[in-house]
Formats: sequence, structure tokens, C-alpha cells
Amino acid sequence: MAGSSEEAPDYGRGVVITDDWPGYDLNLFTYPQHYYGDLEYVLIPHGIVVDRTERLAKDIMKDIGNCDIMVLCVLKGGYKFCADLVEHLKNISRNSDQFVSMKVDFIRLKSYKNVLIVEDVVGTGRTMKALLGSIEKYKPNMIKVASLLVKRRPRSDGFRPDYVGFEIPDLFVVGYALDYNEYFRDLNHICVINEHGKEKYRV
Repeated sequence: MAGSSEEAPDYGRGVVITDDWPGYDLNLFTYPQHYYGDLEYVLIPHGIVVDRTERLAKDIMKDIGNCDIMVLCVLKGGYKFCADLVEHLKNISRNSDQFVSMKVDFIRLKSYKNVLIVEDVVGTGRTMKALLGSIEKYKPNMIKVASLLVKRRPRSDGFRPDYVGFEIPDLFVVGYALDYNEYFRDLNHICVINEHGKEKYRV
């Protein structure tokens, strides 16, 4: 799933899914029957998403677990990733000898100390840069960004989150709370939607 074994891993990129990755056949997994015929393939199975999120939580706690954290969730697509990430962070804190206070908010700007922004997908990076500009006005001690997915896009401005779950090709993906016109949020796996699905749920 990641690059060739000769390459040194770049942990800052997360799990890199290459452009020629064929994905998994849908018949290998269970998924809601009302989406039969709407999906191309499974890009990232739910179990891998869960495991990668747990690892990100460990990395975050290692880096910033010595201070209280304000987690800011970018709605709507980021809510599932954020909820799972926060649950893992709480478990790590609960099972260590050091208590870390964690509060979760949904981008209502006020005075913050140490901020972790949780996003579902970073594409060009322009939206996240604008958000960071807004939050920096409140002069927090620290701002970190965790994104479940980063898309390789030709028009990217080069912004990289501090924590990346998966780097993926420039594909239209749904599932794990990522939607297409509010559909597919109930799909656990991250899948590529097909043209039939886009047409069916087009507004």
C-alpha cells in the first residue's frame, strides 16, 4: 500500500497511497446495501483507518502531551476522525502517569492556549491557511494540524499538516464521515465514488 521498500519512509507524509494503487474489491467487505453500485472500490478499509488514527494519537501525545490541549474540529467531514482521535488521546492519557486536560470545540473562536486543529481532508491547503490565519490572531502558544487525508494535487500550495493519516491521489473519496451531498457518511470504509454514484446523489 505504501511506496516501494527501497524508499526511506517519510513519516511526515503518513501512509502514502500511490497513484497506481488499485484499491480493494468491494466484495471483500461489508458496507451499506443502499450504496451498492455507487462505489468504485475501497481505498482504505475502516480497520486501517482506526489503527492509523491510534498511531497519530500516540505521536501527538509524544509531541504535545505535556500541556493541556484544545482540540478544534473542522465540521462536518472531520467529526468522526476527530471523535476517534480524541478517544485514543484520552485512552493514552488515562493509562499514563500524566493527566492531560483536553477540551473539544467546533471552530468558535475565542482565547486558546495550545490548539490542535483536526481536519478530514487537506487538498490545496488554501482553506487551512486561511483558518490558521484566523486562529493566529488569538495568539495561542502553539497550533498543530492533524488531517486524516492529504490529497496530492497539482494546484497545492505546499501546506503540510503536522500529523497526516494518509497521503492519497487526487480522488473523490467518501465514507468515514466524508460525504457527497450529505450521503455516504454512514459508510465506514474510505471508498472512491463512481460516476453512477455522483449522478445518483447529485443535487
